[in-house]
Amino acid sequence: MANAFITMINLVIKGINLIKPGKDIGSLGQISLGRLVGECIASGGANPAGTNVTCTEEYNGTSWSAGGAMITVRRSLAGTGTQNLGLAMGGFGNIAFCNNTEEYNGTSWSAGGALSTVRYYLAGAGTQNVGLAFGGLRSPLVLANNTEEYDGASWASGGNLITARSLLAGAGIQNEGLAFGGATPGDSTCTEEYNGTSWSAGGAMITARAAMGGVGTQNTGLGFGGTAPGASACTERYNGTSWSNGGTMITARGRLGGAGTQDAGLAFGGITPTVVACTEEYVYSEGILVCTL
Repeated sequence: MANAFITMINLVIKGINLIKPGKDIGSLGQISLGRLVGECIASGGANPAGTNVTCTEEYNGTSWSAGGAMITVRRSLAGTGTQNLGLAMGGFGNIAFCNNTEEYNGTSWSAGGALSTVRYYLAGAGTQNVGLAFGGLRSPLVLANNTEEYDGASWASGGNLITARSLLAGAGIQNEGLAFGGATPGDSTCTEEYNGTSWSAGGAMITARAAMGGVGTQNTGLGFGGTAPGASACTERYNGTSWSNGGTMITARGRLGGAGTQDAGLAFGGITPTVVACTEEYVYSEGILVCTL
């Protein structure tokens, strides 16, 4: 297609499919402003047959390639960090919930310090050496509100979420975290901001939903997809106070992975309810954007 000139709008572009379809993926990565898509990885999750996997895939802005296999097979885990300094924690193994933490160096995974609380459907934020884990399910019927902080070796207790929930999204860093959406067990619009010690209420999301992708920072957050309760294509942008509409995904889906920033995001995998491998790239402009599809 020829170059498209877009003024004052949001743009979603279809990217390259994951090698393998997946849901409940752990995702982490970075995307640089000035580039459409930078680097990220997708790790763990479940395949279309519902089988947990250990596979890792790396995205270079154009295509996905296989990375090093995780040590612990699991789905519904949380991830944070970058492609070469990744952190994965929690999840649901073949038999039981996990508290395992693994660190990625761009080639292979190694064991990190175990979470204090065994849980899955949790959210994460921060970096490999200054990470944050919060929310989730401690058992099929027990929602978690506790927060844990990682120092590169072990986890320590942080301040509890105001609202206990699972299937929430996370963004930001350890001292400026953002938690939004989730299941309480009903779909939630709750947003909370973390200051390194405690959580406070932020602006409510426009659309209540769970199992969405979340990226960005505490003051420039992005939430996309999810279940509300069916698969959603909604995108919302956070400015540190309130949420606004940010465009519509090409493929509505929940339980997807995400990476990047508010203005340059990446969505991959998920369920529609079919387990999918599709990747979408997000670009936002308040001026004139020139893009080749």
